[in-house]
Amino acid sequence: MSEPESMGLYMYCIIRCQEPRQFATLGIGERGDIVCTVSSEGLAAVVSDSPIIEYESSRRNMMAHTLVLEEVMREFAILPIRFGTVASSSEAIQEKVLKRRGREMNALLDEMDGRKELGLKAFWYEEAIFREIVEENPPIRELRDSLAGLPPQQSYYDRIHLGEMVKAALDKKRGADAEMILARLRPLACRYKSNPVVTDRNIVNAAFLVDGSRDSEFDQAVRQLDAEMGHRLMLKYVDQAPPYNFVGIAINWGE
Repeated sequence: MSEPESMGLYMYCIIRCQEPRQFATLGIGERGDIVCTVSSEGLAAVVSDSPIIEYESSRRNMMAHTLVLEEVMREFAILPIRFGTVASSSEAIQEKVLKRRGREMNALLDEMDGRKELGLKAFWYEEAIFREIVEENPPIRELRDSLAGLPPQQSYYDRIHLGEMVKAALDKKRGADAEMILARLRPLACRYKSNPVVTDRNIVNAAFLVDGSRDSEFDQAVRQLDAEMGHRLMLKYVDQAPPYNFVGIAINWGE
């Protein structure tokens, strides 16, 4: 007969809140656990009951974690806690996080207060971009036309050279397009972070920390970019997300 799992508290985020709170979204693990707060000295950790286990980074678990954050951030500035963090008890949270690291948490909450993370990904439409490259680069166009109808074995090295020319042109255009987009949006943000692109078509994968007084201005700038460039690229815009890119609380219980 297996031993019962030790129980603890799964941690989602830190907020400023002294009074006990309970939230509608259920906790990670599909056990129906209530999400609530553990408080000390004006700070609170948002938690739910959980076995002390290592959570798999599955889409289902990640979504459960994020849904809690999305509910909480509708009312509070939040500091997201690294996915999979489980505390042994409420006392451990109060002593090792809320009290011991209280000054750090308050400073980060001051920075996040009244601000939100906005995300933007830009993707080329391949057909439009390749058409631009051919039109803008006569040597590429001339070599492409000269190879039309030739058998692959007869034109092997020329086709390799054509591919290299196209790649160089794409890299140059990728850099120029990315900088044009970021140059329009960076001045509207308090901070920004450029993340690695996810596909060859993806030219921008960025997050912006934007003050609430400028979010409508930022939205308008994104709409203007879409109006100007929508024929050649697609914008995927997230108008509010947990600020994962600008703060992430890691907790070492052994400290």
